[in-house]
Amino acid sequence: MAQQFEALARIIGSEKVSTEKTSLIAYSKDATPLFEGMPDVIISPTSTSDVVAIVKFANENKIPLIARGAGSNLAAATVPLNGGIVMSMNGMNKILEVSKAELIARVQPGVTNLELDTEVGKEGLRFVPDPGSRNVSTIGGNVATSAGGLRGLKYGTTMNYVLGLEAVLGTGEVIRTGGRLVKNVAGYDLTRLLVGSEGTLAIFTEITLALSPRPTVSKYGVAYFDNLSSASIAVEKVITSGMVPSTLEFLDNKCVVAVEEFAHLGLDTNAGALLLFGDDGVGPIVGETVIAMSELIKSVTGCRAVTLAKNVVEAEALLYARRCSLPALARHGTVTILEDISVPRPAMAEVVNLINQIAQKFNLEIGVFGHAGDGNLHPTIVLDKDDGEALKRAENALAEIFALPKKFKGTITGEHGIGSAKLPYLRDQIGEVGIQLQRDLKRVFDPNGILNPNRLGS
Repeated sequence: MAQQFEALARIIGSEKVSTEKTSLIAYSKDATPLFEGMPDVIISPTSTSDVVAIVKFANENKIPLIARGAGSNLAAATVPLNGGIVMSMNGMNKILEVSKAELIARVQPGVTNLELDTEVGKEGLRFVPDPGSRNVSTIGGNVATSAGGLRGLKYGTTMNYVLGLEAVLGTGEVIRTGGRLVKNVAGYDLTRLLVGSEGTLAIFTEITLALSPRPTVSKYGVAYFDNLSSASIAVEKVITSGMVPSTLEFLDNKCVVAVEEFAHLGLDTNAGALLLFGDDGVGPIVGETVIAMSELIKSVTGCRAVTLAKNVVEAEALLYARRCSLPALARHGTVTILEDISVPRPAMAEVVNLINQIAQKFNLEIGVFGHAGDGNLHPTIVLDKDDGEALKRAENALAEIFALPKKFKGTITGEHGIGSAKLPYLRDQIGEVGIQLQRDLKRVFDPNGILNPNRLGS
């Protein structure tokens, strides 16, 4: 195999190919705990022609090929469990175009979410999706998993902002899907099919994205409740009132306590739940809307207190309370398993209570935070990596947690994807016909099954 990679190096340049042990180890994991696989080689393309050459090589030699950005995904979607090639897309990191007139940007997949948002911000624009890893996550990874974030309720997820793609199929053929237009119904919607496909159908080399005008006003508040049921009632009151917040997030008591210990923000650690709410836009209507939300929330039985941020500093502190939930919980152990399920909003409180029961049943620390506005919950298990019994209990607990979405007409993943971590639960979610259809699609796009094998389409 070494000779094969030497031949590829001669085609695309030896500086783009690495078999050094340190590089292989660095790419043997992603942000998902408990999953590891050693690649045979790391290849770093800088152009579409490089990607075509690499894919053709892998296809001809039937070598597994995984495209990877920052590796910040939480479903083991980029761990090379079958060895082969890991193709780092970080070298394809150019912002090719920003058009204020068309409200679009064209980018290569290695551009980070933060880089794009900063650049388009110079034109008074915004790239709306904001996953928790937005400072490091790449646009290619965002698109591959249809990443979400705190703004999903009002603005949608990544799939709502992808207008077109240049992508390389498993055969090495280059396709272009969609385009620059919001309205485009020419043929099957291959763009939407490829978004969220986790690198199993094609590898993105260029992405055309929709942008939005940047809000000039943002207002936030925080509410505390005796229990999550009261918080859930508050969420329903806000949604059914006709207001659609840009932010509607929650933390359970375990998360509130962990965040306060970590960040010392002055949070009410006796509260059963915390609700972060806010809106953005243009003009005084934003402030009026947030005040109206606060009054609705105050009227809910079990609401302990509501506080509105007086300035940008206080608003950023509130947002930080939500964004630092994961690192705050992670301090309680050496392994942090952050999961992702979604259920209808009215069922959210009941599901969180059931997760707490599961935590007690298996003697585990499980904090829950998430996106209250769209029912997206993040149960987070914290344990010691050297505690083999705890790891087994965690596995059993996760099986019960992933059974909850089916019971409540939800989904096993709202924004993290399937990867390897959730593949065992996919059949129960989409059924045997759905599994077979995915396999059939995989063969059309990737006949030899080289692209991110043994994941979607397996």
